[in-house]
Amino acid sequence: MSETKRKILTGAQKAKIALEALKEQKTVNEIAQEYGVHPTQIGLWKKALLENASQLFEVKRGSKPLDPQSDPVRLYAKIGQLNMELDWLKKSQGSVFKRKTGLDRSP
Repeated sequence: MSETKRKILTGAQKAKIALEALKEQKTVNEIAQEYGVHPTQIGLWKKALLENASQLFEVKRGSKPLDPQSDPVRLYAKIGQLNMELDWLKKSQGSVFKRKTGLDRSP
């Protein structure tokens, strides 16, 4: 038995092959030889393309999906975190300033 490596095709490549089969300018066997895949596989891709083609045009109009980066809850949480860090830095800088100037009487 000959050991041949299995071809890994991207979705775009599979769609291109299925569209070529739909055009029917070449036979499925000719397409299979050209791309090095089994004719049955081309038939399956063609069938899947036909079944799912209607979903491409079922785009609903209306508001666009929210960008996860602009989620208000996440943004308010980030603001709260930054405010806490700022307060902590202000307190720690104040104590460093007092120690350097001698205004702090603690050892």
